[in-house]
Amino acid sequence: MDTIALPLLVIGVYMFIPLYIGAKAGDHEFGTPEDFFVQSRSMSSTAVFFTVMATWMSAFAYLGSSASFYLKGPVYWTTIGWDFLFGILFYVIGKRVWFLGKTNGYLTAADFFRHQYNSNRLADLVAVIMLIFTLPYLQIQLAGGAYLIQVASNGLIPWEIGGLLFLIVIIIHVWAGGLRAVAWADIFYGVLIMFGLASSGIFLVNKVGGMNTLFLQLQETAPEILTLPGPSGKDGALLWLSMFIIVPMGALMGPHLWTRMYAAKSPRIFNLMPLLLGLVSIINVFPMLTGYVGIILEPGIENPDTILPVLLYRHAPYVFMSLVMVGGAAAAMSTSNSQIHSISSVYTIDIHQQHINKNLSNRKLLLVGRIAIVVFSVFSYIMLIRAPGLLINIGLIAMSGTAQIIVPLMGALFWRRSTAQGAIAGLASGMAVLVSSIFMVRMNIAIEVVYAGIVALLVNAIVFYIVSRVTPIREEKHLLVLQKQIEEFQEL
Repeated sequence: MDTIALPLLVIGVYMFIPLYIGAKAGDHEFGTPEDFFVQSRSMSSTAVFFTVMATWMSAFAYLGSSASFYLKGPVYWTTIGWDFLFGILFYVIGKRVWFLGKTNGYLTAADFFRHQYNSNRLADLVAVIMLIFTLPYLQIQLAGGAYLIQVASNGLIPWEIGGLLFLIVIIIHVWAGGLRAVAWADIFYGVLIMFGLASSGIFLVNKVGGMNTLFLQLQETAPEILTLPGPSGKDGALLWLSMFIIVPMGALMGPHLWTRMYAAKSPRIFNLMPLLLGLVSIINVFPMLTGYVGIILEPGIENPDTILPVLLYRHAPYVFMSLVMVGGAAAAMSTSNSQIHSISSVYTIDIHQQHINKNLSNRKLLLVGRIAIVVFSVFSYIMLIRAPGLLINIGLIAMSGTAQIIVPLMGALFWRRSTAQGAIAGLASGMAVLVSSIFMVRMNIAIEVVYAGIVALLVNAIVFYIVSRVTPIREEKHLLVLQKQIEEFQEL
């Protein structure tokens, strides 16, 4: 079989598997918003783990991690730390969100804030932030899939067309089965992601004579790639720490992770998640090997995000390359299907139902959700075409935005004195700092956007605290109800 046709055939067959899964999941649909958006809160622990893991291991991790090691050296090793922190946050915060969501019937993050703070304005602000900053992260997934297909076809299929193909498959898949289809597919995706990352790293390091030889060559030819602050001289400990904080907080506050917290059937999976995600973090050894091998075998790649597919295309058998690229497709699709699904729920529940038509039937509300899937997917594709960029950079912008939501969330869960006015003021201040910093970065006035994310988070927290202290406390009757729920949670 033609050397280009084989990888494309494997990827093509793989891309249609989600369509079958979506159709089967659709057969089990109950026809209610709760079922379409949070799987009737009945997701098994196995499905929760795989869908969280597969969503977490996105194109940002599959392709962007190798690119970061290739460009910046060891700063991306912070991924080991943020995997553990993400697991701890999923346990400490996620379990509480799960309980309160089940108790009060929340479907979205905005539902949580609307009820906890008794504030529609705060809920609207949270919904807008989630929409604005999830779309760039969705752009990453389309970019990852697009680059993969472009390299696999040796440029025969441009990345613009590749991204469109991914988008069409995802829309059909999510439209058909909702969160149930997403979760079932993520079990399949998770296995492929782990296989692809591990096998490619092992194969490529052997192409240069093994790990010992690889590091000896790097020590001789590019020693700056092995230590902080990396070859540019600015990717040091501060960037390491900033990414460690922003990435797990930003990921956890994304609407797709809120959906998974609400959907779990049992609280047991939350207890296990720090251990399970900590074990999964070992997989990051292999993107490091891929990035460092790329420095030896393929220096000067024009687009670093393509370093993994380029290495495989030029140095690996075509059958093996095809299988690893399927893992890359899984990483892109496992996150994009979750994000498309979750932002459609944000629009449908938090915007359309709240502000456009509060009296829609379940059938019409689900139709709105499905149409939103198409609209936001098309918009993200336009962003891909108009504003391509390094996957890591886009991801950090997106996570810096959603990370701001953790401040009022922690206030609701752990600080009785927190107020809606404080939450709104804090989020508005943090957003102002972040957005202005992003424009400064684009004009080369400032450095890494993740630093802006940290500064915005600090400003957010300070303003939240000060304004909450000087504004009236939430209604006592309301606080007593919330306190009783927390006490019930502590009895679990």
